[in-house]
Amino acid sequence: MNNPFDTINARLSNIENLLLELKHSEKTIHNISPDDELLTIQDAATFLNLSVPTIYSLVSQSKIPVNKRGKRLYFSKIELIDWIKSGRRKTIDEISKEAESYLKSKKHK
Repeated sequence: MNNPFDTINARLSNIENLLLELKHSEKTIHNISPDDELLTIQDAATFLNLSVPTIYSLVSQSKIPVNKRGKRLYFSKIELIDWIKSGRRKTIDEISKEAESYLKSKKHK
């Protein structure tokens, strides 16, 4: 005879998987990546290791990606990561290689 706890455990596991699938499908329906997360201004400040007034300043200068609903500001975690990456400075070696590549392309024309 089957152990009733094994049966209950299997059924709970099945319910958990169904709930996770439902959560994933709802995010897909609303065009939100499963990896994306909406952050409040406090969450964004913590994530970026900046103060809340600094975030407000960046928003007012349109320097940071933000979504506004009413008086509330929301930040996409993926957009914030992309924003951080867009500020990356190239190394001297990368600049040198780009310059060489550019000069080579000009010589062939």
